[in-house]
Amino acid sequence: MLPITPARWDRKDDDSIEIQASGRVVEGGHLRFVIDRVGRVTDEDYEPFAVLLPDGRLVGTDNRALGFVGVSNGSPPFAEQAWLSLQPDGRVVYFEPNGDRSNGGAWRGCDGPSRRACTLVTQLFAVRNYRAQPRSGVTFGVGIGVGL
Repeated sequence: MLPITPARWDRKDDDSIEIQASGRVVEGGHLRFVIDRVGRVTDEDYEPFAVLLPDGRLVGTDNRALGFVGVSNGSPPFAEQAWLSLQPDGRVVYFEPNGDRSNGGAWRGCDGPSRRACTLVTQLFAVRNYRAQPRSGVTFGVGIGVGL
């Protein structure tokens, strides 16, 4: 079970993200996706595009790997090491491939059992941002909708 409670992620240079009690995830006032208590993720039209499996794997449509989501960390689909962490005080820390860390803003309302829902949302936006980066050579394709 994935407890969902209202939470807000204030990001430094981007719009805030809100998780509503209904599971709606809103970025800057725009619905981006919906999560439910069993880990399913749908777009704004309630079309499925990902599911968080009980073992922590996040899988998109067509069984595409979207990484791993723990209680307070996430890893990309192409590596075992965490690329993000949700700290006890709500801060989001990104781990760069070169070992540097960067500040990803901070969550409020992600205490206790609802922490994993916040980590899931952070992972989904990390996948979206990764896909938006220019690539050379081999690329990673996630193949899910709504800009993720």
